[in-house]
Amino acid sequence: MLFSHKITRMPYLIDGHNLIGKLPDIHLDQADDEERLIERLAAFCRTARKQVEVYFDRAAPGRAGRVRHGPVTAVFISAAGTADAAIARRVQGLGRAAQNWTVVSSDNAVQASARAGRARVMPSEQFAGLLRSGPSGSGATRDPKPGEDELAEWLRLFGEEPDD
Repeated sequence: MLFSHKITRMPYLIDGHNLIGKLPDIHLDQADDEERLIERLAAFCRTARKQVEVYFDRAAPGRAGRVRHGPVTAVFISAAGTADAAIARRVQGLGRAAQNWTVVSSDNAVQASARAGRARVMPSEQFAGLLRSGPSGSGATRDPKPGEDELAEWLRLFGEEPDD
């Protein structure tokens, strides 16, 4: 199945630890890996105007449950369960609306349960690419600082002469 880098308006269900394993700058052995992913997803959601639910298993004692972080809902699964099973239950619970969601995981079992529930599937590698390139999928990022020529043009427009 081919995937487009074009972003649809569909919300995402994300296998968090699976996605972390595909990112070059967040690693599973970091103490704050989940928080760093949540921050990255929140920035993505604000720009792309998306809704994300990200699932993490092996929650620390007393930390299991749902926590909202702006546009991101983080779901921490206790040691008694798995993120994979929680994602499958969520897709099944969506019923017919599951077709409006995209499950992000490279885990074959997670992908199979998502497809069985009629949700769309995106491999974590592809979603990691979206996070790196931004929601337009263009891969281009703009440096917020103007170049010398741009600065000179702005100064001329506002009646100032640039310093040489």
